[in-house]
Amino acid sequence: MTIHTNPDIETIKARMKDTWSAGDFGQIAKYIRPEAEKFIARRNIKPDWKVLDVACGTGNTAIPAAKTGANVTGVDIADNLLAQARTYARQEDVSVEFEEGDAEDLPFEDQSFDLVISMFGAMLAPRPERVAAELTRVTKPNGQIALANWTPSGFVGQVMKATAKYVPVPPGVPAFTLWGDEKTVHERLRDQIANLQIAHHVADIKFPLSVPETVAFHRTYFGPIQKAFEAIPQDKRPLLQRDLEELFKKYNKATDDTTHVESEYLEIVATRK
Repeated sequence: MTIHTNPDIETIKARMKDTWSAGDFGQIAKYIRPEAEKFIARRNIKPDWKVLDVACGTGNTAIPAAKTGANVTGVDIADNLLAQARTYARQEDVSVEFEEGDAEDLPFEDQSFDLVISMFGAMLAPRPERVAAELTRVTKPNGQIALANWTPSGFVGQVMKATAKYVPVPPGVPAFTLWGDEKTVHERLRDQIANLQIAHHVADIKFPLSVPETVAFHRTYFGPIQKAFEAIPQDKRPLLQRDLEELFKKYNKATDDTTHVESEYLEIVATRK
């Protein structure tokens, strides 16, 4: 018999907010920015569209979406990421409305947006069924939901798996990378969806650092990795360090003293009924 444990959602969300407030995610996000621009280019956004970027982080997808002339809003649970997103928008001379918001309880009216996007963000919310319902709820009829989610077998999925060996996902919370599993996506995005298309893409992520330096970089700036090291006993930290370095070495395609990994993700485009 399987026993399902109800997670303490408020505690989990407070911990998530604390995690993404740690480090300096903007230092990590800039290395994914080229892939975000490709993701937005594939959306064929029209200037008169209203676009919502859920779990927008530091603005990687919201800013290029705004450059199309669309009316863009970005929401995230972490104030520090929103502050960086506003700075990035000013630097790029575009207008985006950034506000605090929860992917499981979006502060918008039903059927408000022509396009709802999330790149490697909404997949991290603890209750995916609520995320799916909210993404659908705020999308206009015939509008689209476009998601980019890391796959379980891809590089980032494997990093998540390696970290979860030491700091498990809370009981009752499904693995985040299930949003990168095609069957699961079909199950989650079925209500009020007229058409669902899924494609596999690979993100090129290049760091001008050696593998050990890249892992150290993540320990310093990437909140989830930083917090994972803090959460485990001192004697376990070298083991996590070893596992991460081995993963980066395994996936590294660079032939010089830098790090170049490719990580698979699913691109999901759902059309609202």
